[in-house]
Amino acid sequence: MRSSRISPIRSACLAAGAIAIGVALTGPATVAAETLPAYMDIAVGSGKPTSKAQVAIDNITALDDGMQAIYAESLEIFKANIREKYPLIIARFDNFGGAMTLYAPGKDPVQAPPVPEAYALVKSVSHSAMAMYQLVAPYLKDPGDTSWRAPMAIYLTQVKTARESIADVDLPDNVQARLDSMLDKEIAFMERCLETGTFTFADLTDLAHALEPDIVKNVALAAQTQVDHWESVLGEWQTMLGDDWDQTYAITNTLYVTRQNNVLFTILAQFMGEDAIDDRLILVGTTAFTTTEAKLLDVLSRIIADRSLGEVFFRNYYLMDAELLGSAARHAVEVDAEKQGKKALLPTVAPFDTHAWPWPEDPASGPGPADMQEIEGD
Repeated sequence: MRSSRISPIRSACLAAGAIAIGVALTGPATVAAETLPAYMDIAVGSGKPTSKAQVAIDNITALDDGMQAIYAESLEIFKANIREKYPLIIARFDNFGGAMTLYAPGKDPVQAPPVPEAYALVKSVSHSAMAMYQLVAPYLKDPGDTSWRAPMAIYLTQVKTARESIADVDLPDNVQARLDSMLDKEIAFMERCLETGTFTFADLTDLAHALEPDIVKNVALAAQTQVDHWESVLGEWQTMLGDDWDQTYAITNTLYVTRQNNVLFTILAQFMGEDAIDDRLILVGTTAFTTTEAKLLDVLSRIIADRSLGEVFFRNYYLMDAELLGSAARHAVEVDAEKQGKKALLPTVAPFDTHAWPWPEDPASGPGPADMQEIEGD
């Protein structure tokens, strides 16, 4: 026979419910202000109590906070479902030519081997040239401000140490000679600045122009090394996945300054095809040069999962790839511009399901060169 005894937890819940119903029916009781000891002033404060309107606003906006928590929990479920169904490639920008991981359904993640070290070596020496600019540019108006001396002296030691190390790395002779020459020019520049206690804008531009040809050659070597490596990796993964390759999703990250002509995205596009762009091949902006694999996996999973939400609510699978308020905001901008007697400055609209490259493609969209090789020298 089932016991009629009510559990303590259920009893407490029923009591709480009864109290809540009572409060709802009768309204809150009026409570007199209590006199508190002076040492409680810090805890209690002397401000006015929260207004009824603000409490109401907080209660309503708390729905969005609650949704965000539910959103985060559901993401873990969606992520697991996506990993079971689709191969995923997480391609991260880093200082060594990038990193890629393949998540194949039912298998452990596969970490790609790193880009050959030649990439990082020529990049590092080329970046040391940029350091020359950073060391002196802030002080060009007043080299007498000697606060530049200590950082330059420290970096001079680093450059000399790197110069002595060039012979011990595995690089072609012509590349070693080029790096030696670059570092020698930088050492001479810094020693002269420290010896004379000053520098000029002409000194800086002379150094920059002397280093430019070697930097351009380093850029070409780094790019070829990076492209060759990742094309080899992706070719192997494409063969490994077979027919599943056409179901593969890939994501990579970029800062604003590496968005146009983004290297990893461009290489991935060679293997995934134009139809995959902005569908299964995604470029996302980040606020730092590097990000984590876990963050990119979360972002990719959310993009894929939100597409189903868009179909359910708005009958369009790709609507959630765009700013949800965007169309209405565009109309609002047009209305406001008309009121002000102006013409709204708006781009032409593209379908939500677009496969355009995620950076400018139109040669007529601006003046000047579009390739480093197009820049004319002195």
